[in-house]
Amino acid sequence: MSHTENFQTTAAELSRFLQRWLQGTPERSAQLQEISRLSFSKADFAQILQKEISSGASLNKAMRRLRNLVLATLIERDLNGQADMHEVVTTISEFADFVVAQHLTALDQEMRALYGVPVGEESGAEQSLIVLGMGKLGGYELNVSSDIDLIFCYAEDGETRCHEAAQRSLSNHEYFSRLGKKLIAAISEVTEDGYSFRVDMALRPNGNSGPLVASFGMLEEYFMVQGREWERYAWVKARAMSGQAEDLLQLEKIIRPFVYRRYLDFGAIDSLRSMHAQIRAEVVRQETRHPERSNNVKLGRGGIREVEFLAQVFQLIRGGRDASLRDRSTRNTLAILSEKNILDADIVTQLQQSYVFLRNLEHRLQYLDDAQTHTFPSKEEDQLRIANMMGYPQVAPLLDALQVHRQFVATQFDTIFKDKADDAAEAGEAQLIASLNSSEDEDLLISQFTDAGFHDAQEAARRLNAHWHSGRIQALSEASRQKLLALFNQAMRLTGTQAQNQLSCWHRFLDFMEAIARRSAYLSLLTEYPDALARVIRMMDASDWAAKFLTRHPLLLDELLDESALQARPDWSQFSQELEKELLAHRDDTERQLETLREMHHAMQFRLLAQDLEGQVTVEHLADDLSQLADLMVAATINAVWQTIATRHREKPQFAVIAYGKLGGKELGYASDLDLIFLYDDEEQDAPANYAKLAQRFITWMTSHTPAGILFDIDIALRPDGASGLLVSSIQSFARYQEKSAWLWEHQALTRARYCAGDAHIGQQFDAIRHQVLCQSRDEASLRHEVLQMRKKMRDAHPSRSELFDLKHDAGGMIDLEFMVQYLVLCHAHQYPELSANIGNIALLKRCGELGLIPDELAQRSASAYRSLRKLQHTIRLQGEDRARVAFDKVSQEVTSSQQLWKTLFSE
Repeated sequence: MSHTENFQTTAAELSRFLQRWLQGTPERSAQLQEISRLSFSKADFAQILQKEISSGASLNKAMRRLRNLVLATLIERDLNGQADMHEVVTTISEFADFVVAQHLTALDQEMRALYGVPVGEESGAEQSLIVLGMGKLGGYELNVSSDIDLIFCYAEDGETRCHEAAQRSLSNHEYFSRLGKKLIAAISEVTEDGYSFRVDMALRPNGNSGPLVASFGMLEEYFMVQGREWERYAWVKARAMSGQAEDLLQLEKIIRPFVYRRYLDFGAIDSLRSMHAQIRAEVVRQETRHPERSNNVKLGRGGIREVEFLAQVFQLIRGGRDASLRDRSTRNTLAILSEKNILDADIVTQLQQSYVFLRNLEHRLQYLDDAQTHTFPSKEEDQLRIANMMGYPQVAPLLDALQVHRQFVATQFDTIFKDKADDAAEAGEAQLIASLNSSEDEDLLISQFTDAGFHDAQEAARRLNAHWHSGRIQALSEASRQKLLALFNQAMRLTGTQAQNQLSCWHRFLDFMEAIARRSAYLSLLTEYPDALARVIRMMDASDWAAKFLTRHPLLLDELLDESALQARPDWSQFSQELEKELLAHRDDTERQLETLREMHHAMQFRLLAQDLEGQVTVEHLADDLSQLADLMVAATINAVWQTIATRHREKPQFAVIAYGKLGGKELGYASDLDLIFLYDDEEQDAPANYAKLAQRFITWMTSHTPAGILFDIDIALRPDGASGLLVSSIQSFARYQEKSAWLWEHQALTRARYCAGDAHIGQQFDAIRHQVLCQSRDEASLRHEVLQMRKKMRDAHPSRSELFDLKHDAGGMIDLEFMVQYLVLCHAHQYPELSANIGNIALLKRCGELGLIPDELAQRSASAYRSLRKLQHTIRLQGEDRARVAFDKVSQEVTSSQQLWKTLFSE
């Protein structure tokens, strides 16, 4: 793509604008040759502008001459292969910034001399005009011959403060309106030297019929009351080109909630699809009227706008939750989508290449005559000029390459934006709505469920009919009801052909749909991603608990979109880093930090649940993962909470969290609470009070109900002295308590305790104390008696009131096996210290068999029994049962092994 011989002449021959500019004065050729050796910087702009002004030119005249020089230089550098597309768009964008800044400064000085200084009515602070660059200017991706889309606003109403008698006070609105008009004229009026930029103000609130400038209050009210969907997309790229830092922060807080939703906004796909259809319809209309304009590289099929929409749709969907996706540049956004595996890396690479090709072609169309055109020329001579600029000797190869790029872009665009409904689906929806709206012929609806494969079609039809005619569904908009119909039609067929428990799955699905029906974004997600809907049906068929979990946390639907991420084993280091990064990003917003903790925990838990339901992990590995996840959440919460303690006396707390119970034994389930105690090792005077605040606030953060639910229930009853004890203990007092005051049951609990999070040195001290306590020599008879008494108390507290066997509480169940392990550890760890290791009940049972403390064969059977009971309990809990009970014959072998071990250990 290069022209090597006498290229300056060739560039001038190809670009009529460059040719005319060079012919303007003889010295321009030498000037261009010198300047085009290096790329422009803002310092270069300032230096050249000042030189023009020093020679007697006005600011307006000098700026227009500079603009022509900049454009000529970019044409020369680009066509000579010295500049790439990035340099071209960045240079012209930075020049636009420079133009606005120079004229705004000069005009504001003139205005202040006449009318005084604008100040805020409430704050009394000096006000300034904030110029927002929109569109490609906002993203530093401006075209060389583009107009610039601007919006003017200011922070506060008020009036100007006059310091001289000749000055006349104006309201801030009038002042900035006049300033804005002057700025537009200075930049865009055509003179003998041309113009600096054409200015388009149509994106401002209420468009060309609205006021030229808007106060922050006016802007915020407009967004809340009148802001339209397409304006959200425009404001994605809004970039402040002027203004004071504190005002810009306030403005950002106004813009962000209008543009970005806190939830995943999959409704953006449908909205952008509709907007794109309108644009395409207008392009087709123009092409029909003017066939010579039928090749539009910007708005045509597979053109620049479709690449921009591909990037922008994911910004709007996810930008509310992921700040990294709020970048204003199309190229940067595509790169981020690749990094986050939202789009395939190879596809993004090709999209980037196609985007560069299309933008280079667009520039060359504009190089011809410095015209804002995006259409391939109709004249053969001009077509050849464009082909030569692009490095092709003839037109046909260029058009072939263009077609390849446009076809690729169009294919990727269709993948995201094409309406997913096919003719068969639409026919099914039409039949379904006819059935639901027919009050006389119920058989019609039943027959559809029968055709879909339902065994009890009558009950399934009855439930759907009741659901459809409920007040909540009938109150929805027509668009939402139409989406619901489509989803019911698809889900009915998926459930009928794939579900093992059809009616249960169907009932769960309808409960889920009722919960999300008012959130059109969720309906859009399931509509746009049929595979996600199929996964929802599979999960609801497999588990009532999973169905309820997803119903409570529909944000998790997003997790269903990336199959590879859903199936991948957790990368705990990466998860921890992302969690820390997100909490740090919201360090001044406690509410958002609480939501972040819950959302990230639920998302990872949901991935583990998906793998669990697909049979990819064992119960033991799942418990390890859930425990690791809880550890990380505890650690992150402790760190975040410490930063909120205003009286904290050191940068990092000398404070540790110790886990007992299921978390301590790494046997955590999906809905398990956390048994925790808090220890510190700090001699500072403020330490006890600060760590008490830390512990209390930590519990609040964990247990508070937010829109995303709670994180964990926390149980602190196992702390020294129980409910009457201090919330936080020093490591020294904990050691004394365990040695002198703790009850035996507290030592039993200690067998399943471990350092969870916080100061690692305190964790090491805890491990040493734990080991010492567990390895104490104990009277065997006394130990046996106390363990039996404690087990009797627990059994009396959970009497059996069912003919079914309670896997946890009944004799021979899981608690019996856990008590026997604890007894073996406390009885023999003084002789075999390795028994103090917190390696889990199964491993400890096997180790006791190897040591000859119990018959090895019985140890193996008991370990297998515990594993089987845990797995069975987990399966039942997934079905939403609070108590895990089964017919005795289903677990008779496991219970027999457990009872034999009990008899071996505790028979007199």
